[in-house]
Amino acid sequence: MSEPVDTVALDVAEQAILVETRGKVAVVTLNRPEVINAFNDAIRKGLPQILRELDADAAISAIVLTGAGERGFCAGADIKERRSVGAPVAERKRLMPATWIEALDGVAKPVIAAIHGICLGGGTELALACDIRVAARNARFGLPEVALGLIPGGGGTQRLPRLIGLGPALDLLLTGDRVDAERAHRLGLVTRLVDTADDALTEALRVAELIASRPPTAIAYVKEAARSGMDMDMANGLRLEKSLFALLMSTADRTEAASAFREKRPPNFTGQ
Repeated sequence: MSEPVDTVALDVAEQAILVETRGKVAVVTLNRPEVINAFNDAIRKGLPQILRELDADAAISAIVLTGAGERGFCAGADIKERRSVGAPVAERKRLMPATWIEALDGVAKPVIAAIHGICLGGGTELALACDIRVAARNARFGLPEVALGLIPGGGGTQRLPRLIGLGPALDLLLTGDRVDAERAHRLGLVTRLVDTADDALTEALRVAELIASRPPTAIAYVKEAARSGMDMDMANGLRLEKSLFALLMSTADRTEAASAFREKRPPNFTGQ
């Protein structure tokens, strides 16, 4: 990469999350390789905070999410942190506010997952919450909770059917089967397939940098229209699209894009 790299460890326990800036792209790395980046309270609390800060940072236009180490992206919840289970009502009350993966839904900027190796349980759910998923061929996905007498609790039963369709999703959810990267790509769970873990990060960065070169407001509105439209009927989705299109017509970036095209020069987008 030609852009300078600035690496910082966020103030979370044991530096469980690292953030690098590469030009207009932020790389967020789950940094617990000794447990295949299984998430603990430091990650649950730290990731939403980091995403909010990056989303509010005008210098950042896209985010790449990845996992440290050779073994994988994320193995899900750290079983060493599991607590004793209380009464059903109390347990439901405890779990309902645990919406840390849902923090990705509130990020206006595109989030691209670079996935390698193990990506199971909550790791798959975390990847599903991203906008684009780039996977190395050694990646393995799965939602095995049913074999443990549970169901996915981080959005798996909701995001997976919306992404790949109800039938294929139920096949994976009901069996708990693991799928390799090639099958995940055929199903549409993975959007881009590459050879190695290094390739996954390189491709994710390439895509992020391409997106970062586009007008930021248009990028945010594309994401808003597509994601919000999934929860609407067609008529309301089209209404939202037209409204956002109309707002963009009066932006300085739209005028700059047209001028740069006519003048055969690179555009200079400001987000205005």
